[in-house]
Amino acid sequence: MDISVVVPLLNEAESLPELEAWIRRVMDENGFSYEIVFVDDGSTDNSWAVIQQLSEANPNVKALRFRRNYGKSPALNEGFKVVQGDVVITMDADLQDSPDEIPGLFKMIKEEGYDLVSGWKKVRYDSKLMKNIPSKFFNWTTRRMSGIKLHDFNCGLKAYRNEVVKNIQVYGEMHRYIPVIAKMNGFGHIGEKVVHHQKRKFGKSKFGLSRFIRGYLDLITINFISKFSNRPMHFFGVLGSLSFLAGFIISVYLVCTKYFGHVYVSMTRRPLFYLGILAMIVGVQLFSTGFLAEMITSTQREKRVYSISERINA
Repeated sequence: MDISVVVPLLNEAESLPELEAWIRRVMDENGFSYEIVFVDDGSTDNSWAVIQQLSEANPNVKALRFRRNYGKSPALNEGFKVVQGDVVITMDADLQDSPDEIPGLFKMIKEEGYDLVSGWKKVRYDSKLMKNIPSKFFNWTTRRMSGIKLHDFNCGLKAYRNEVVKNIQVYGEMHRYIPVIAKMNGFGHIGEKVVHHQKRKFGKSKFGLSRFIRGYLDLITINFISKFSNRPMHFFGVLGSLSFLAGFIISVYLVCTKYFGHVYVSMTRRPLFYLGILAMIVGVQLFSTGFLAEMITSTQREKRVYSISERINA
């Protein structure tokens, strides 16, 4: 199979028929063998009924349905598990991503040898205050922290080699950082393509300002995992050593001033005494955390399980 298109969705019943028809037209015009994998993230409208109708008319339509809303990252993660295409395309279901970009993305993966190609919505039709400005700041921060020179990390329109999606795990709000996760797993040939962004035709955005707070917390998590996931003691051990050493030096200083400096004030009445004790206790705790983290990472972490209620051909 040439292409798998993964479409996570939440309450997008109105846009699904047009999106499926658009994808089908592009595939037929270019002679691609394909599948469309819709992942219904706990929709409360009739999205699933629409998907069932689409699958009856088009055998290339497959689908997963979550029992409740888990989020976009779990939806992508479960979709990645069932895809079969050599190239995997992800796009949003709201018709703001254009399926006409698929042939260009496919070419960059198959002919130019990229592991991952991320879309860049150079011209956007979102609210500047709510999305554009925060998005620019978010992308600038991610570029600085990850070293990946992309303009739009959060663009839903991306293309991957099949091997990439089969070797990464996406959870929480990590879908924003899939290029970072891919690089962390050894897939470093990452490209970018300017893509056409369209105005939302149906419904309203499912994302609020809280996504930026969660997004930055996930960015910190990814950076920590990428550097210390296999050696947590290198992080906690260094901090613990510095803290314990500082406390020990303070304690030695207090003892020396008490017995050799003729300071007659009791050590327990000096604030520096408690600072030294606290520093040593914190140092021991950080060391203990490092040891526990090493024990945890030495065992295989269980894969997260999401409850899927129904499947269509997947």
